[in-house]
Amino acid sequence: MNEQILKSAAAEARGLAIDAVHACSSGHLGLPLGCAEIGAVLFGDSLNYNPAAPKWLNRDRFILSAGHGSMFIYTWLHLSGYAVSLEEVKNFRQLHSITPGHPEFDETPGVEATTGPLGQGVANAVGYALSGKRAAARYNTAEHTIFNHNIVALAGDGCLQEGIAREAIEFAGHNGLDNLVLIYDSNDVTLDAMAEVSQGRDAEAFFKSQNWNAVTIDGHDFTAVKNAVDAAKANSNGQPSVIIAKTEIGRGIPQVAGTQKAHGEGGAGFAAEARAGLGLPEETFFVSDEVRAFFAAKAEESAAAMAEWQKTYDAWAAANPELAEELNNGVAKAIPSDLLDRIPAFDADYKGATRATGGDVINTIAKEVPQLLTGSADLFGSTKNYIKDGGDFSAKDATGRNIWFGIREHAMGGIMNGIAYDGLFHASGATFCVFADYLRPSIRIASLAKLPVTYIFTHDSVGVGEDGPTHQPVETVSGLRVIPNLDVVRPGDPEEVAAAYAGALARVDGPTALIFTRQGIPHNSDVPVEVRREGALKGGYVLKQETGELKLILMASGSEVGHIVEAAKELGDGVRVVSMPCMERFERQSEEYKKSVLPCECKQRIAIEAGVSGLWYKYTGCEGKVLGIDRFGISAPGDVVMQELGMTAGHVVAAAKELLG
Repeated sequence: MNEQILKSAAAEARGLAIDAVHACSSGHLGLPLGCAEIGAVLFGDSLNYNPAAPKWLNRDRFILSAGHGSMFIYTWLHLSGYAVSLEEVKNFRQLHSITPGHPEFDETPGVEATTGPLGQGVANAVGYALSGKRAAARYNTAEHTIFNHNIVALAGDGCLQEGIAREAIEFAGHNGLDNLVLIYDSNDVTLDAMAEVSQGRDAEAFFKSQNWNAVTIDGHDFTAVKNAVDAAKANSNGQPSVIIAKTEIGRGIPQVAGTQKAHGEGGAGFAAEARAGLGLPEETFFVSDEVRAFFAAKAEESAAAMAEWQKTYDAWAAANPELAEELNNGVAKAIPSDLLDRIPAFDADYKGATRATGGDVINTIAKEVPQLLTGSADLFGSTKNYIKDGGDFSAKDATGRNIWFGIREHAMGGIMNGIAYDGLFHASGATFCVFADYLRPSIRIASLAKLPVTYIFTHDSVGVGEDGPTHQPVETVSGLRVIPNLDVVRPGDPEEVAAAYAGALARVDGPTALIFTRQGIPHNSDVPVEVRREGALKGGYVLKQETGELKLILMASGSEVGHIVEAAKELGDGVRVVSMPCMERFERQSEEYKKSVLPCECKQRIAIEAGVSGLWYKYTGCEGKVLGIDRFGISAPGDVVMQELGMTAGHVVAAAKELLG
């Protein structure tokens, strides 16, 4: 380790952060300044990466969980040679720059995760580590090692106070993710006050109690940082590692250093004095020729290391063509183009809950898509998404495809995102629909970051029954629908379930939530399989065509589709039945298609869904009616609750007669 040049790099990184925040009068200086030595050691010595190939399969992954300190990662990506120019550093937080306020996945080369909501990055790092462990177990052979990288995350007090981080830490320790290194920037400061106001933990004792290696160091001591990181990366004892780095927040700006005032942009007002104190010239955004030469040489070494790895990879691929194809398909997010056709049609007399149908479908898909992983928040027996013969992921067996998340929905969401960021496997996970809000922040980030994650939410309505209103979601499905870029699919029969899964696996630009029933629902077997499957892929379709002059359109999703089918039989030949399993998919169709399903000239429309009514008015219009549940549920048998709250064919018929006069 060249400590002299790393000291210069740390000083210049501090200068870049100060100048960028000062230029836009916005940002967080505390971490970039307080962790400069850590950044210098990581990017100047201890991390394996190639700035010319940011997605190199065997790179060490670095996640900045404390994403508010984004100038930390932008300065080090710039210095180490990633495609983050000095001009982009100067454009920090400006419109259309690749240096946004918080790091965003796929916006900036070298950024591995969208972070900022505290604690998310810790869970993402655990997901990355799970993915790395499984990749090594699945693809490495006795002759060739193609995966032996590490996951390194930098987090602060705010991250570790969030519940998602605690859940993820416990999961990582229990599952032996010893390829994970967490650096805890322990500066004893939070945004409002000194950290002692809101915490008093023994960090080492906590981590050790969770089956982690733990060491406390001076975060400004280059040698201490290097030794701790290198030891953690070399560790293979079945325990993740945490490095508790005691640092001074805002170091380099004496007027605010070590206080909560250093957290935000306040210290930037002392930029000129700070630059002088750091030994930097008056020139802003200064990087010395010596530092540039050092990182250029490191980039050449990194390229050479990757070239050597490539030889190993090529030999492995030649010796293991089937594994290589599987891995390539995972990276490319490729699935069989005829995946839906490979799911057998259901018997005409099939009856069952869509959660059970989903269990059948996921097991069929698992045979066709080996990169599919699934998990559950201690509910496999109820959510039915366990992959039979898929094995269980654990500290003893990292090849398993079933992940036992425990009762940790929030961490499940963040871990699934980490798996998706890594891009080798397709992550899916399940819980009861009413608990979707436990992982809502992770769903939101998956949608923002365009991650192909699949959520499986069962027990989708008041049809849950006796468990009562605490377990009967009424607002949840609509609450998910308002998240941009999230497909929410509530299938109305088995063939729609098949299409829902196939569509979720085919989607590469965002997540999908599959909403399944606990109770059995009718099978619309008199409608051709192809009509239901193709229609469900489009989000909405004509399930039953009117046989006379069109007078009324009935629409529904999920378990209520059966009600409008029955109502239409009573209401006569002028009634069209529309199944709308996914509003988001329907909205992506052409205007011509949407009007063919819901012709503008027919204003008489009724929608029914066992949930809040608001969103359906988009399709019924002011002249139509929505039969929904705009209140909480009732503890009683599911069919009794449905009847009591108006979710029946009879209520549809009554509403139609009133509407038609």
